[in-house]
Amino acid sequence: MPADASPVSGDTLKTPFHAQHVALGARMVPFAGYGMPVQYRDGIIAEHNWTRENVGLFDVSHMGQYYLVADDGKHETVARAAEALMTADIAALAPGQQRYSQLLNDEGGIIDDLMIARSRESAHDGWLYMVLNAARKDVDFAHIASRLPKGVRIESADGFTALLALQGPKAVEAMEALAPQFAALRFMTTASGKLAGRTVHVTRSGYTGEDGFEIAVHGDDALHIWNSLLADARAKPIGLGARDSLRLEAGLCLYGHDIDETTSPVEAGLAWSIQKRRREEGGFPGAARIQRELKEGPARKRIGLELEGRQPAREGAEIATRDGAIIGRVTSGGFSPTLQKPIAMGYVQSGHAAVGTQVDILVRGKPLPARIVSMPFVPNRYKR
Repeated sequence: MPADASPVSGDTLKTPFHAQHVALGARMVPFAGYGMPVQYRDGIIAEHNWTRENVGLFDVSHMGQYYLVADDGKHETVARAAEALMTADIAALAPGQQRYSQLLNDEGGIIDDLMIARSRESAHDGWLYMVLNAARKDVDFAHIASRLPKGVRIESADGFTALLALQGPKAVEAMEALAPQFAALRFMTTASGKLAGRTVHVTRSGYTGEDGFEIAVHGDDALHIWNSLLADARAKPIGLGARDSLRLEAGLCLYGHDIDETTSPVEAGLAWSIQKRRREEGGFPGAARIQRELKEGPARKRIGLELEGRQPAREGAEIATRDGAIIGRVTSGGFSPTLQKPIAMGYVQSGHAAVGTQVDILVRGKPLPARIVSMPFVPNRYKR
């Protein structure tokens, strides 16, 4: 589809890289209120494979970047406020460490999943940096703001209006060429400093299952950083289509599909993100449900599926036993470019969730044979 034929209305928000996407022939689509590139001229499969072999550069500026700030400048103060809202052990975060967590409602359902990091700078020890999902950031902001104690506030991340993800096995080489100090970061750690002469905030993390970095950039510096990263022949711009196929192969949840406000972290297979102290002490919304499910097991579980044949199953398809009893449904699905077979994620009754279980997925009334497999579908390559 030509860029000028893309279904993006005039009132759709634009990231700082919009003109670059259009100039590169991106197919632009509306996503979470923004015009975003779903693919460029080479197509989703080529972009997916390039990221698996080289370096993909993703515009994720639609995500929400915020700070939680304690007026007294103390980590323990802001950590206590955060722990009243989410599951992770924030108090134990070391300076420069990041964690994945979930913001929960009072029933233990997931309002959003997020990344949260403690500043490495002693002057900002009472700050926590958060990255929230694009489609949920306004809901999250209102929810968090309404529940913070006096002396703790949430605010936008001071000029960081652009966010780029540099992902792939050669991402560290590309980063090394521009900013060796960031190339030395370990997985799920963070630092601020200069990249191509501009101030950025970098975390070693991502949403593809590959090694890589997320780079928060000031709006005025966005194009300079974009051009500097793409000057490396190992790097190419990648759209949201390949981002989705990569995260599916990595077994990562997509909010609004694999998790939502009815889903608990335990059902979703995210109990690993609830550290021991939080499991035992609780103190977060819905703790009674989470603790009960940790002890007794949830009624349903998120599972991975590999299908026979070539036809994929999409969200909403029912999952059945081989004798026809409906036991769950698909929440994400597609064709895996890496494995060259259809894969899917979904929820089934816990009694049917064992790896190796043979099931049928009903697609337009036709049963497609599948089996439950462990995740990730493709081994991750994070640098721990």
